[in-house]
Amino acid sequence: MVERVRQQCVLEEIETTLERKVQKNRKPRTLDGKGETKLVMLACSNPPDGHAQWSLKLLSNKLVELEIVDTISTETVRRSLIKLLKAVA
Repeated sequence: MVERVRQQCVLEEIETTLERKVQKNRKPRTLDGKGETKLVMLACSNPPDGHAQWSLKLLSNKLVELEIVDTISTETVRRSLIKLLKAVA
């Protein structure tokens, strides 16, 4: 890695080498800040009839039903909730 950075510094300016490059193949986030806010509000609300508590599957289905997102996996919902819990703690 050091050799690659050294070669890049020789071929380009040092500022260009040290700047972050735009990632072209990166997929946009499923939940933005507003979506995460709605997820928290939903998770803190009463669960649907017939359920004692919200499950990840229920939350992901409700987000799609409310047209907050087109599709979302339960894993994305889980990661978002964990990230938000860590931010609060």
